[in-house]
Amino acid sequence: MEVIVLVLIALAVAVAVLYNRLVRDRNRVDAGWSDIDVQLQRRHDLVPQLVEAVKHYAAYERATLESVTALRDSARSEAGINERGAIEEQLARQIDSILLLAEDYPDLKASQSFAKLQAQLVETENYLQFARRYYNGAVRALNTRVESVPHNVIAAVFGFGQREYFQKSSDDVANVPLVNLGSIE
Repeated sequence: MEVIVLVLIALAVAVAVLYNRLVRDRNRVDAGWSDIDVQLQRRHDLVPQLVEAVKHYAAYERATLESVTALRDSARSEAGINERGAIEEQLARQIDSILLLAEDYPDLKASQSFAKLQAQLVETENYLQFARRYYNGAVRALNTRVESVPHNVIAAVFGFGQREYFQKSSDDVANVPLVNLGSIE
């Protein structure tokens, strides 16, 4: 009888340990996504300022400015990680094209507000890259546990599932900085 009780206690402790590891990994994934969301929100908050700073210098670029605003709004409404990643990639490309307008407009390039926005966008993109790496690492750890024995049994019983990675749709874009500003004079 004592042996059965000890085996049941050991089994309960093992289940608790495995469950707690899954909970920890799930919480890391959630925290990682929260960090990404904060940086995306920061980027989205900078877009209207960037559009305003560029608007009177590049009237003929109106379609690009409108596209950036539309992509920003669309990115806020997308719920799926893959869909949001694709929209965020398009938004990053459009922001990059706006920042490149500074080369065509020396007055814009010399503008203090534009230079400050450039610096803030570079900083945001760097933070976003770090947050994406952390999130994807946390997703990898969780997904590995969910697929591995004996965690997969506990994951199935308690409803833990795999999560999606947040990544760029093309590897060549993912391996270079999102915004190439050159030197600010």
